Order: sequence, then C-alpha cells, then structure tokens
Amino acid sequence: MAKGYNANQERLAEINSFGKNLAKRAGFACEWCGGKDELRPWDYNPKAELDESGLALLCSRCRELAAGIKGSENELRSIRNALWSDVPAIAIGAARVLARCKEPWVREAIEESLIDDAIKQEILSGR
Repeated sequence: MAKGYNANQERLAEINSFGKNLAKRAGFACEWCGGKDELRPWDYNPKAELDESGLALLCSRCRELAAGIKGSENELRSIRNALWSDVPAIAIGAARVLARCKEPWVREAIEESLIDDAIKQEILSGR
C-alpha cells in the first residue's frame, strides 16, 4: 500500500512542478472554459508518462466535469472551444466530457475538431 501511496505522491509532486508553465500556457485561465476559479493541473492520463501535453489547467467546475459530474448544456457549450487545442489533455479530455451529452451539436463539434480520427471514433462510439 505504501508503494502505491508513495508513487502517487511522487506523481503529484511532478505534476505540481509543471504548474508555472501550465499557468503561462493557459494565460492563467481554465483551458476548457476560460474561468479563473481554483485553477489546478488536471492529469488527463494518469497511466501515461508525464509531460505537459498530458496536463490541462482546469477550474474547479471543469475538474468536476472531468471526474464525471454531469454538467448542464450551457456548461458543456462553454468547453466546446477546447476541442481545437493542439494539447491532447485539453482537446481529448474535453471531447470525452462532451461525448457524455447526447445533443447533436456535440457529435458535430467533435467530428469537426482536430483530434485524430481514430480517437474521435473511440470517443463517439462510447468506448
């Protein structure tokens, strides 16, 4: 158990070491919605090798959305522009959150995004 805890603490410390670079990249705003409330790094793929492209600076509400909390259609529309980011944690992370909403505009937005076609299909098929 201690090994898992220690590994987690090491990863969190490494994530925090990217904080200043993420804040500058993000313009000190949430990389999904543009909000400024309680900004913190979000680890898009905790099993992958850690680098800046796997992290997004998100506000507290967007971190809740990323964790699976259901959002209103207006909240989801506010993160739609994140689909056009060239940073995977921003674009793919937002697409996965949006795909939970079954509104037609979501599918269209994801299909029009710059996300790799294979990843788009995985997201849109619900896998």
